[in-house]
Amino acid sequence: VQLVESGGGLVQAGGSLRLSCAASGRIFSNVVMGWFRQPPGKEREFVAARIRRDFNTEYADAVKGRFTLSADNAKNTVYLQMNSLKPEDTAVYFCAEAVPPFYSDNFYSAIAYDFWGQGTQVNVSS
Repeated sequence: VQLVESGGGLVQAGGSLRLSCAASGRIFSNVVMGWFRQPPGKEREFVAARIRRDFNTEYADAVKGRFTLSADNAKNTVYLQMNSLKPEDTAVYFCAEAVPPFYSDNFYSAIAYDFWGQGTQVNVSS
């Protein structure tokens, strides 16, 4: 499985960006697609995740109400719509996929994910 992110860039505070994550290779059912980010000098942190089976989506408190994860199953692509961006959203954003059998059911943790994209940089200026 290969994951390729796109859509990062520089935006002013209050602006919006939409990140895309295209999956190719073997396509699994019942996967969990997640977004993580790594701010400068910090650990990688959870942003959002969707369990494909029931479309339940979880968000980090820091992004609730501002970010929306969506998917186009026909295109094997997951999106992260980011609105009302803040300077503290500046980070490298990664998409990730966890496939069954899951190593962990704690999908807030990076260790649960099997495949990762290369990351896309998001810079939010004040």
